[in-house]
Amino acid sequence: MMHEQEKSDSPIVAEKLTNRLGRPGAESVEPRGEAKGNMDWQRTRRTQSRASVSQRLDHVRQAARQRKKERFTALFHRIDIDMLEAAYFWLKRKAAAGVDGVTWADYEINWENNLRDLHGRLHRQSYRALPTRRQYIPKSDGRMRPLGIAALEDKIVQRALVEVLNAIYEVDFLGFSYGFRPARSQHDALDALAAGIAQTRVNWILDADISRFFDTVNHDWMLKFLEHRIGDTRVLRLISKWLRAGTMEDGELNPTDEGTPQGAVISPLLANIYLHYVFDLWANQWRKRHAMGNVVIIRYADDIVVGFEKGGDAKRFQRAMQTRLAQFALALHPDKTRLIAFGRFAAQDRSERGLGKPQTFNFLGFTHICGRDRNGKFMLLRKTRRDRLQAALKEIKQGLRIRWHHSIAEQGRWLRRVVQGYFNYHAVPTNIRAMNSFRHHVDDLWRRALLRRSQRDHTTWSRMKRICSDWLPAPRVLHPWPVVRFAAKHPRQEPGA
Repeated sequence: MMHEQEKSDSPIVAEKLTNRLGRPGAESVEPRGEAKGNMDWQRTRRTQSRASVSQRLDHVRQAARQRKKERFTALFHRIDIDMLEAAYFWLKRKAAAGVDGVTWADYEINWENNLRDLHGRLHRQSYRALPTRRQYIPKSDGRMRPLGIAALEDKIVQRALVEVLNAIYEVDFLGFSYGFRPARSQHDALDALAAGIAQTRVNWILDADISRFFDTVNHDWMLKFLEHRIGDTRVLRLISKWLRAGTMEDGELNPTDEGTPQGAVISPLLANIYLHYVFDLWANQWRKRHAMGNVVIIRYADDIVVGFEKGGDAKRFQRAMQTRLAQFALALHPDKTRLIAFGRFAAQDRSERGLGKPQTFNFLGFTHICGRDRNGKFMLLRKTRRDRLQAALKEIKQGLRIRWHHSIAEQGRWLRRVVQGYFNYHAVPTNIRAMNSFRHHVDDLWRRALLRRSQRDHTTWSRMKRICSDWLPAPRVLHPWPVVRFAAKHPRQEPGA
C-alpha cells in the first residue's frame, strides 16, 4: 500500500505490519463484532494453498484498517487463478446466460483451461467486458424492473473483484449501512430500526426513497469516489469497462452513460460505495453537527429510514438531504418519500388533533405500525406488506398451474419448500396473523388446484386439512424479538447507533 505520490507496483504494504493487532475497534457509528467475511464464500472449495479466499485477504484488511487515508496501488494481482476458481463455483449453476449464451454448465466442460485463459487475458489487459442482456421482471406495484444479465466471464471477474474490494471497504463503511454486505442481512437492518424506535427517543420517521437510483448513478462521480481508496489503475479501468459496456435489448446495443445495471454481481458494492460518500458520511456528520435531538439512521442499499426525536430536525434534514443528493445527480422520489409522526407519542398527538391513527411506513417487506402491548405501553408492530403477500400467493398459484397433473406428493414437496422459505423471512414476532392468513390462502389454492384437475375429484376441506398438515409447515414465529437479537449482536451499542 502506497501514498498517492508513489507510482511503483510494489506490494500493498511497504513496511512490516505489527504482529499484535488485536481485535479491531468497533465502528464509531455502531459497534459490532469483527467482520467474518462473506458467508456465501464458505461453500466454495479450498484453494491450492489450503487457505480460504477470505483468509488470503487478511493482509489487505489489516492494511485498510491501519491506513484509512491511503490508497491501494497494487490490487490487481490479487485476482489470481484461485480467486477466479472460487468466484466461478460461487455462481448459481442455473442462472440465465448473458449475451454470449454461455451457461455455467457450458463453462464447466473445460473450466480449468477456461479460467487459465481468462486469467491470462486479464493480466495481459486483453479482457473485454461484454454488454449486459436487458431483461424485465414485474415489481410488486405492477411496473417492470429492468435487470442486466452479465456474461458468465464478467460475472466471474466481478465476483472475484468484489471479494478483494470488500476487504478494503468493510473497514470504511459505517455501521448503519446494511445492504449487500458480508455477514449482514435484511433482518439485521430491521432489528436495528426496531431497536432504534423502541429504545431511543424517536417521534418522527423520514421514509426516503431515491428515485431510479441504479439507473442514475453518475459514472464520473463513481470513479472519483473509488479513487479515494483505489490507486491501481488496472482495477479502475476494469470497473470503467463494466460501467460503459452498454446493454443489449432485442438485438440492439444501447450505450450506458450513467447507472449501474441491477442484477450485475458488482452493482451492490458499487452502490454502497457511491452512497457511502454521497449519503452515509454526510448524514453522520449532519446529525453530529446540526441535530438538536436524537437521530437514528438505517440504510439498506437505496432504502433509507431516518428516525428523529424533534420535528424541526426532521424537516431540516429532509431539505438538506434533497440538496445533497442533487449535487451528485440523485433525487428523492416525490411520491414515495414521506415524513410522518411515528413513535410512542404519535397516537396521542394525532388523537388530540382529530387525525385518527398514526401513519405507517414500509421497510424491507414489512409494514411498521404504532401499537400497544398488553400493558398499554408503546410497541412497534410489524406485519407483512399486503402487496408482497399477494405477490407470493400469485406466484404459488402459477406454480401449481404448472404442476397441475403432478402427484400430491410432488406438489406437497414443492409447496413445502416455498412455504418454508416464505416463513423463514416473514415469521417475525407480531406477524403471526399475516402468516396464518398466508397459510390459509395456500391451503385454499392447493385445494382449488386439486379440484380443477379432474371433474371426479371431490376433495373436501377436512381431507384437505389432513393433506396440508402432512406436507406444509405450520405458521409459527421463527425470529427472536428484534431488540433482544440486536442487543446480543451489539452488546456495546452507542447512543444514536
